[in-house]
This record gives sequence, C-alpha cells and structure tokens, in this order.
Amino acid sequence: MSETTEPVVEAVGRTRILPVVRTQTADHAHRLVTTLVTAGIGVVEVTATIPGWSEVLEAATAEYPLCVVGAGTITTAVAAEQALERGARFLVSPYPAPEVRSVAARARTLFIEGGFTPSEVAAAASQGVAKLFPAHVAGPAYLRSLLAVVPGARVVPTGGIPLDDVPRWLAAGAFAVGVGNDLFSGDLPERLASLGIGGSA
Repeated sequence: MSETTEPVVEAVGRTRILPVVRTQTADHAHRLVTTLVTAGIGVVEVTATIPGWSEVLEAATAEYPLCVVGAGTITTAVAAEQALERGARFLVSPYPAPEVRSVAARARTLFIEGGFTPSEVAAAASQGVAKLFPAHVAGPAYLRSLLAVVPGARVVPTGGIPLDDVPRWLAAGAFAVGVGNDLFSGDLPERLASLGIGGSA
C-alpha cells in the first residue's frame, strides 16, 4: 500500500458502502452521483458501462472534490488510462485484470480487483483491497470462510446485494459493501441513516 492509495482505502472503509453507479444514460448517472454526495456518501464508483462514462467521471471529480470518485468495470489498460486521465481516484474490475493492475501500480492508484475463488480473492487482497463478485451467489457465510483462511484481508463483496443486507456483510467481515441499483429505491438519506451510514456531505 502506498502513501497515495492508503487515504483512498481508508475512505472506502470509513464509508462502509461502495455505491456502484450503473445507468443507461450519463444524465441519470450524474443525478445519482449528486444524490449520493448529498446523502453524505464520501466514495462513489462510476462504471464504464455507462454511455459517456468518462465525462460523468470527470464532471463528478470536478464538482465534488471532497468525494473519492473511482471508475468501475475497468478491464483493459486503455480504459484504465482513460479513467485516470479523467480523475479517477481508484479503479475496480469484476474479475482478475492484470493489464489494469499494471496501470494502477504505475500510477500508484488503488485497484480493487475482482475475484470469486479463494485464490483470486487472496491474490487481489494481497495488493490492497479485493472485490468479491458476484457476492450474492455465495452469501456472507462464504465471505466468513474466505476470511478464515485469509485473515485480515480487505474484501468488498459486490453484486446483487440490497442495501438492507449491508449489516449482515459487515458482520461477516466485509471491509465495505458494494451496492448498486437498490441504493436508488425509496428515500436514500433515510435508508442510509437507519443503517448508520452517510451524514452531512
């Protein structure tokens, strides 16, 4: 872990959720980022599956400099370089991505690398933070089993996790929990407050 990545790691752990913004349009994505920041969330992941994702990323980093904005679903070196050029503070992949790992290492940027098997998660965690994906397939019990053999690993389960299940994953040892579409149903500030997450931006 470098001096440049550790503050980002700390921000992810402090926030306890990693909001995954994945929408059909750039305008919708921008609105969701605004909703999250207004709700007091200090870390946001903008995915590269959004049309115009790099513009959304650049706008978010400019408008919300106190928010740690990263780029998700990054699987190639080209996408990684583009994300960093637009201001991404961290990169996320859904599965092992050596090309992205190399780019992130050169840039001293946090890379939350995806994996599912014990060997994949352990390898990713050894570099800093691992993403367990798709987490809903296995559940919190699987995370507990992983952490039993890789104690101290920082793991962010993501994929199909509703906001109300975040406490279960945290109790199982998750460093933070990735939540996507379910973040944007109902009154987000109220739902986050009920879980003790968020606050003033």
